[in-house]
Amino acid sequence: MTVTTGLATAPRPVSFSTVGLPDAQRIALWEDHNAQALIGLRCHTLGEAPFDGTELNLQLEQMHLARVRGNAHVVERPAEVIRKHPADAVAVYLTLVGEAFFYHNDGVLTLRPGQVLICDADRPFMRGFSRGLEELAIKVPRPLFRELTGLDSLSTPLVRDFAGGDVQARTFARLIDRALRPEEGEPVDERIALDLLASMAGNRPVLGTVHLANARIFIEDHLTDSGLTAARIAAGIGISERHLSRAFAATGVTVPQFVLAGRLERARALLASSPQIPVREVAARCGFGSATHFSQAFRARFGMRATDLRRQARARRLA
Repeated sequence: MTVTTGLATAPRPVSFSTVGLPDAQRIALWEDHNAQALIGLRCHTLGEAPFDGTELNLQLEQMHLARVRGNAHVVERPAEVIRKHPADAVAVYLTLVGEAFFYHNDGVLTLRPGQVLICDADRPFMRGFSRGLEELAIKVPRPLFRELTGLDSLSTPLVRDFAGGDVQARTFARLIDRALRPEEGEPVDERIALDLLASMAGNRPVLGTVHLANARIFIEDHLTDSGLTAARIAAGIGISERHLSRAFAATGVTVPQFVLAGRLERARALLASSPQIPVREVAARCGFGSATHFSQAFRARFGMRATDLRRQARARRLA
């Protein structure tokens, strides 16, 4: 099976919400939507308030993605629902807001914000959100998951922590989250996302594409640090400097070149959006230890001085 990237067609997210629908129809319509767009579930509210749910769905070539928000409720996937709506897939849930419990055959798990759950979508389970939720949900076809990991199924759910030191989970969460932002959503490379998922499942060696994705996210998060070095990046994602250099060598860009480009792009965006900030301060905010070095690098990359861009941005605001 060939894993394609999903970048060519650049599909856009589609939104569904129960807000504004008749109270008596909300649960049924929510269940119908999820059965078609993601995974068939049975839904129950908690308390007297009508169910408020919003789902942003993105269908890639091989994965189904969703951002789900809702008030307090419980969802079930019992045997009869599985027979009616078989998924033949693995489900991945990334908790963003609100704790969630997960009942399955072997017990109960409590998922906190910053944790990811990987489970078999065709094994009965129940999930509950006593204070509501916001989460990212991903459905991965079982044949594809099997090819990536060598696992036919997941008899026991897996939990990883993307808010802590789990580098693969953190990068995976960031890529999915960006793809599911309705206004500024970024295309997600399915190949990289699937490599990250396989790495999280623990049954596949970590590939160079995963190291590269991890490094790029780490760099992005630390661009403002003027002391950001290849050694620190490598340590931050848990690999050697040699492995880091190899990962970037495949792109034709060195680690210092990538860091510099990221800082300059961030500086250009900041100058354009906030022209009241002095150039020296922009340089410092973007991780440049020297304003002179920043000015020279900016002109070399963009063919104009940073002060000129700032002046143009101020003029546009006054026009």
